[in-house]
Amino acid sequence: MNDRIGVCIVGSNGAVATTVVAGVALMNKGIAPRRGMITERLAEVLDLAPLEGLVFAGWDLREGDAYEAAIHHAVVQRHLLDAVKEELTALRPWPAAVSSRFLHSMSGQNVVTARSAREEIKILERNILDFKAEKKLDRVVVVNLTSTERFCDIEEVHQTIEAFEAGLDANDERISPSMKYLYVACKLGVPHVNFTPSLTKVPALEQLAEKCGVPIAGEDGKTGQTLIKTALAPAFVIRQLQVDGWYSTNILGNNDGLVLNDPGSNKTKVTSKQSVLDSILGYKVDDHQVHIHYYRPRGDAKEAWDNIDLSGFLGVRMQLKVNFLCRDSILAAPVVLDLVRLIDLAKRKGEIGIRRELSVFFKAPYHTAGETPVHDLFKQYELLERWAKEHATGPVASPANPIKKP
Repeated sequence: MNDRIGVCIVGSNGAVATTVVAGVALMNKGIAPRRGMITERLAEVLDLAPLEGLVFAGWDLREGDAYEAAIHHAVVQRHLLDAVKEELTALRPWPAAVSSRFLHSMSGQNVVTARSAREEIKILERNILDFKAEKKLDRVVVVNLTSTERFCDIEEVHQTIEAFEAGLDANDERISPSMKYLYVACKLGVPHVNFTPSLTKVPALEQLAEKCGVPIAGEDGKTGQTLIKTALAPAFVIRQLQVDGWYSTNILGNNDGLVLNDPGSNKTKVTSKQSVLDSILGYKVDDHQVHIHYYRPRGDAKEAWDNIDLSGFLGVRMQLKVNFLCRDSILAAPVVLDLVRLIDLAKRKGEIGIRRELSVFFKAPYHTAGETPVHDLFKQYELLERWAKEHATGPVASPANPIKKP
């Protein structure tokens, strides 16, 4: 496939976004290995958009180009950034939507200037349409990589399309910036991925995605600690080991960590991370704790530490401790690329609404009211594998084995 796919990123000057853009440029030049992406294994049997066909743009509260932002975040080594400086300096963000109600700890000068929510929506729509036309793109995908918004409940304005539309007309402050980006994507018929824990898939926008024929996926990318948790918990189920308690803590010093220092945003993230365990085990773990702490010296080099208290045969108690020293954005970037390529394929196949086959990539997978989402990592991968087989032009191999062309 030689199509050109536009990737519109909410938070395009963030650590994850600049790692994505730099990573694609480095891989396209043969400087970096194509590692960490499920889609590289699936590309031989699925008609996926090639990395060479991805064109990036997006919104951010911070001014300046992606090269300057990437240097600031210090995720990718400077000599590698210099090798793709031209690609990075070409990416300058559009003014972003913002609300102090939802992102209290963030500030920025690159803000959409609009007199109403409706005018703001029109500006965001125009950004996408102009980008598609100017770059001669075949299709567009919107990905939310912005900072975690403060926790909010689903209220009446979020329940129906009509109520949501009326809320926009009335400049209702309960409609968050993240919801506005999903609304814009739906209205333009563009697939949308929410990689953040911010609430986006409210009933009104779930209905709108179905009505507009748009595939949507989210929420909160599963990259580090929760990835390990959803792999270990099924093992305990298989061996009938009782989980008596699970203590998880994170320290990180990047911008994500700074935003999560705000209690409202922290609650959003912790709620997402806590949701996985009980559904896998089949019982409630009363002493399941999740803590996130901002610790500036670490930057993007996150430390995730877990202590698991178990009881087994004869009720004998045991412990398992896991210390994952990882790079937040390095884990996230390839997952973002997987999601872009897969949701673009879903759109081309005419699939709409919640894409459950992409649950393997998320801590809190989208689901409808009353539905229990799948959290078990291996069952999630089975969903993706079955979906891939439906659209494959050849045999789909297991994760441990390379795919051979038919």
